Amino acid sequence: MTKTFKIDGIDVSASDDQSILQVARERGIFIPTLCFLEGLSFVGACRLCVVEIDGNPNPVAACATFPQEGMVVRTNTERLQGYRRLILEMLFAEGNHVCAVCVVNGHCELQWLANKLGMNYNSLENLYPAKKVDASHYRFAIDHNRCILCTRCVRVCDEIERAHIWDVMGRGVNSKVITELNQPWGESQNCTSCGKCINVCPTGALFKKSKAVAEMEKDTQFLRYFSTIWEGEE
Repeated sequence: MTKTFKIDGIDVSASDDQSILQVARERGIFIPTLCFLEGLSFVGACRLCVVEIDGNPNPVAACATFPQEGMVVRTNTERLQGYRRLILEMLFAEGNHVCAVCVVNGHCELQWLANKLGMNYNSLENLYPAKKVDASHYRFAIDHNRCILCTRCVRVCDEIERAHIWDVMGRGVNSKVITELNQPWGESQNCTSCGKCINVCPTGALFKKSKAVAEMEKDTQFLRYFSTIWEGEE
């Protein structure tokens, strides 16, 4: 059933399976995201895509909210700009994001969004956590200092590769992505070494060992192909 509603004063329509974010993207309306990726399930983890809905006092995640008939959505108010800026600052403060020495410098979604949203300094104090780098896999490595817990790697491994070697352990600032039952990546018996997790990672947290600074580019085009195959099987 088609629903009609407004986004930033523009009349739009949506099918039952379309989120506010998907409709906005179809219309060329920019809403920032880091955890969302077309072809994967949505989790609303990063909260960057929050929008305001008339009659609702609290912003909602556009990726996980489906429009209702007559709904009025605002995507870029002053309050939302403040929320998004704060979220980005917290992501930078909680990790060790040194762009100049990162393998995805110039190809990083977090870096791109910071520039796009005008974050040229951080008002929060950096925590400088002492997080580990796991380079035990023969082809790939994970630098937990650059992980923003978007869970793209978890979802692509589970939903597309169907190996499910990734998961999240811990709470709050102690949360981290783990392989298997928190063992070194290189000891995993179920990893297929497909590299899908590498390509969907929005930062330099997951990378190929053969890449140097600014050499790591990501390619997510495979998601359209594989997600179509799995949909056909269900």
